[in-house]
Amino acid sequence: MSGVLENVDQRTQLAGQNRLELLIFQLGDEQLYGINVFKVKEIINTIGINKMPQSHEIVIGVSNIRGVTVPIYDLHKGIGRKYLARDSKAFIILTEINQLQQGFLVSKVHKIINVSWNDMHPPPPGVGNDCYLTSITKYNDQLIEIIDVEKVLQEVSPRFGQVSEENKQEAAFLTQEAVKKTKDKKVKILICDDSRVARNQLQKTLEQLGIKCVARENGQQALDLLKRWADKGSQVSDEFLMLITDIEMPEMDGYKLTTEIRKDPNLKGLYVVLHSSLSGDFNHALVDKVGANNFIPKFSPDKIAAEVNKRMG
Repeated sequence: MSGVLENVDQRTQLAGQNRLELLIFQLGDEQLYGINVFKVKEIINTIGINKMPQSHEIVIGVSNIRGVTVPIYDLHKGIGRKYLARDSKAFIILTEINQLQQGFLVSKVHKIINVSWNDMHPPPPGVGNDCYLTSITKYNDQLIEIIDVEKVLQEVSPRFGQVSEENKQEAAFLTQEAVKKTKDKKVKILICDDSRVARNQLQKTLEQLGIKCVARENGQQALDLLKRWADKGSQVSDEFLMLITDIEMPEMDGYKLTTEIRKDPNLKGLYVVLHSSLSGDFNHALVDKVGANNFIPKFSPDKIAAEVNKRMG
């Protein structure tokens, strides 16, 4: 499977075009699943997995991969199903998410497809809060489901961090000063993320700073909101201290959202922070390409707090 991830540099050209590439795989049945190629480091076979005592039920062991000890998760078990068989067709998708490496056991790996975020849609409303999907799409008339791997990882190892007392105290002072400057108007930040886990984490972080949140689930929703504010004659940069947006979202991703904001004379002054579980130096290069002000990896409460305090200072 070594050739499946070639030409990653070419894939960075998708930024701002509202497109992504998905690695397609299966989890023991005919249903197809996808994961953003930017999260994938390599695809390896299932040999060399060592069982860990007293580990979480979806952690099937650890593997030493190029000198790094990596936890291996049974992704099918992680979404509430049965354990996968480790046969000759099974593979491990090695990923880097939230600056950590982990492997996901899957039953079969297919190919990489190129799709538009316009063709990615939120899961049906009836699936409920326990849904492990962030979005769905179709390719050649086949339904492809995108698993919320952040939710799976969060259930194994909760990473909702606390903001340091130093940042809290600085934020308390700065928010008071900001309120005075804006004639008692509450400081607000617009957050945009399709993952419920990520939205909750951001809201918890900003609540510790005394900041009010306005949340949207994808780039199109956020852009529509900003344009409504602008159409009313409001200065968007006065209404919101900043926008903190995920990169991977259905209908419109964070790169495209940032590009659209910078193209609009009424919105271009808004401070934009890209906030993503996607790791790698290419993200910092893409910040400049699409016109964002900064990039902060998930989940980094103190980095978020420091960025907020810098903006208010």
